[in-house]
Amino acid sequence: MVAGAEQRSEAFERAAAESLIGGYRTLPGVRDEMMDQDGQPRSHWLPFLAALAELGSDELRRRFSAADRYLRDSGVFYRVYDDTGGGERPWSLSHMPLLIEKAEWEVLAAGLIERAELLEEVLQDVYGPGQLVADGDLPAAAVAGSPEFLRPLVGVRPEGGRFLRLYAADVGRGPDGRWWVLADRTQAPSGAGYALENRLASTRALPDVSRSLNMQRVAGYFQALRTSLLKLDRTGEGRIGLLTPGPLNETYFEHALLARYLGFLLVEGEDLTVRGDTLHVRTVAGLRRIDVLLRRLDADFADPLELNARSRLGVPGLVQAARAGGVSLANALGSGLIEAPALLAFLPRVATRLFGRPLSLPHVATWWCGQPAERAQVMEHLDELVISSAFGRALPGLPDGGSVLGADLPAADRRRLSTLLARRGADVVGQDIARLSTTPVWTGEKLTPRPFMLRVFLAATDKGWTVMPGGFCRISSAADARAVSMQKGDRSADVWVLADAEVADTTLLPSPDNVKVRRSSGTLPSRAADNLFWLGRYVERAEAALRLSRVLVGRLAESGDSGTSPLVSRLLGLLGAWGAMPRDLARATPARYAVAVLTRRDVPGALPQLVQAARAAASVIRDRFSPDAWRALVDLEACVLAPMPSAPSEADAAERADAALRIIAAFSGLASENMNRLTGWRFLELGRRTERAIGTLRFARTFGEQGAPQGSLDALLQVADSLITYRTRYVMMEARGPVLDLVLLDPDNPRSVTFQVHRMANHLKVLPGRDQDAPPPRWERLVARMQAELAASTAESFDPGWFDAMEHMLMELSDEISSHYFLQGHSPEMTLTFTM
Repeated sequence: MVAGAEQRSEAFERAAAESLIGGYRTLPGVRDEMMDQDGQPRSHWLPFLAALAELGSDELRRRFSAADRYLRDSGVFYRVYDDTGGGERPWSLSHMPLLIEKAEWEVLAAGLIERAELLEEVLQDVYGPGQLVADGDLPAAAVAGSPEFLRPLVGVRPEGGRFLRLYAADVGRGPDGRWWVLADRTQAPSGAGYALENRLASTRALPDVSRSLNMQRVAGYFQALRTSLLKLDRTGEGRIGLLTPGPLNETYFEHALLARYLGFLLVEGEDLTVRGDTLHVRTVAGLRRIDVLLRRLDADFADPLELNARSRLGVPGLVQAARAGGVSLANALGSGLIEAPALLAFLPRVATRLFGRPLSLPHVATWWCGQPAERAQVMEHLDELVISSAFGRALPGLPDGGSVLGADLPAADRRRLSTLLARRGADVVGQDIARLSTTPVWTGEKLTPRPFMLRVFLAATDKGWTVMPGGFCRISSAADARAVSMQKGDRSADVWVLADAEVADTTLLPSPDNVKVRRSSGTLPSRAADNLFWLGRYVERAEAALRLSRVLVGRLAESGDSGTSPLVSRLLGLLGAWGAMPRDLARATPARYAVAVLTRRDVPGALPQLVQAARAAASVIRDRFSPDAWRALVDLEACVLAPMPSAPSEADAAERADAALRIIAAFSGLASENMNRLTGWRFLELGRRTERAIGTLRFARTFGEQGAPQGSLDALLQVADSLITYRTRYVMMEARGPVLDLVLLDPDNPRSVTFQVHRMANHLKVLPGRDQDAPPPRWERLVARMQAELAASTAESFDPGWFDAMEHMLMELSDEISSHYFLQGHSPEMTLTFTM
């Protein structure tokens, strides 16, 4: 009875799957992951296909659109470098996951663990006794010829004993169904963070389907990685840094994501300094030691003193700190040597020597042309091979400096290749052509097969290697591909490793009994504080420009003012003084000036430049930003950069200003209500309060002086966002004294100068680095002087000199904060060293 039910269930699944995959045609000569050689769905795909068929095409489109929206709203991007200068490209997800059954995955994982152990042994020998080279198992030129062989690290044993803490392998499946290693990734393997985002997006789109298929979780891999690195922390403070090249790196989003997810400190080279053979991070509280560094920076750029002297991304003295055991690096400097394709030619021999057997997981056959016999064989079978650089660097004899199919080379390029092989054969390898298997992608209407490559991640622990159950799947946009590249616009997909039974949830959170109470989020690097401060200033400056523009447009719309009135002239003059007014619009109408302030991207003080500056500052601190706050900035940029009508009217300008102000209000609300009142929030607040105070002073001086044009006080109340308060309090027409008191002196008005100064005083008192036994620092004295000046002033006592003095003190205060807490400054607690 049960067997019959199972048969009916499988028959139902096949019928349902057929309705979804009708017309699916596999590519000749390659293996397809979903369909077998008889054109039938593979058994482990049936439940998944049946579940999708039950949802229907319309529901699938809706769910997949929701996954794309999640990635877009979360700000997931990949930076591309192309002829146009590159930029951030939204993450492209292929909505169909790659499904792998448990037994097959276990074989692949075991083969990769064996390979990782072999590569660790090779690194231990190459940077240690050098026996493999001495005995001829590895040619010396195949090692020393690689730019990733770092001579200063020879004889240096990594702290903790391992060169490889992370390992990734690019694998593909051949027509016979066997997995093959296509490349090893040991320098700073990327993609694990994107694999995590793919998992979040795919399970949001198909939560019911993923649960029913007993999909293995990926959190255990990240848990093992974090635990392994935490054990290297000798201070016991849990301070681990993730070293990134910076926001212009192609995978910077992933760096910020992993730092936030793993609880690590995202740092750049300029954040770090070596003192006494130990590594420290520059923070707003002074230098703090870091014992462990997860490296996402290529080793050659890591230390300008002993490695690449041209590097501006590394840390002077890092090699010496590693040599002295003052820091643990994951992966160790010099590990990138393993990525050289030249070494693939010799790993089978090395495996037989070290393990007494061949590797169970083969890699693509490779011939290193530094040997006469292999060089001759490559030229003889050129049409059957891929020609590549032996050490990953560009070669003049290869088109575009990359890999090329020998059969595609014209006669002239063949002659150049022959010359290159004769002169520098050691720089070239020939490899078998990898025919990648295919996996289905959803085109919006149907399923289509496309070649794919899978990157699998491993983390070293005390108990051996932990393999992420799944990985980073890259799918080609072309039907016939032998390489896949995200830089060229290909897509990625989630990878589901299916279990036989229900899978227990795995989390990075510690058990409830072991959680220690903490009320601090840890170290705040000086660079992060700097960017938070300026983020606050840029957002506030953008709001001021918006309010001025809105008042200008409103004045023109309500009164029909032609632009010749003194008040409009003052509005335009203030915008011009802020650098928001283009100079190439001589004798333009005020309405055109207002539109230019909102739209011109080439004017430093115009709204697009301010918003892009704010986003740039926030992009450097992505690990400290909530997705909602980042989304607000992305929405603000999209609003500001959206095209306007060809002949925009005053109504169009007013609508744009209103929409942007609403988004800024949302951002300010998130900062006010969702950020913990810790040091980072205080620097954001200090930036906002400083800029708002400066802006309000300029507004009051322009529109509140004696003899100002009619309507000026009303304009002042509007740009200071205090009109409703004034109307409620006075219920009368504007009078100079009450208006100036409200926007300058009222401590209960969150827009007044007094309110801003009091808030800054409160923040500065609790910032780190304050010696309670020493005299008050200069910034505290400046704030105290401003508070006293404001307390002694009355609405009738203001004159131009008073405004000048207050603004000058605010500027001085900003400089004092910068010089003490940020990287360009100097302090007794934090003396900086710059390498020229």
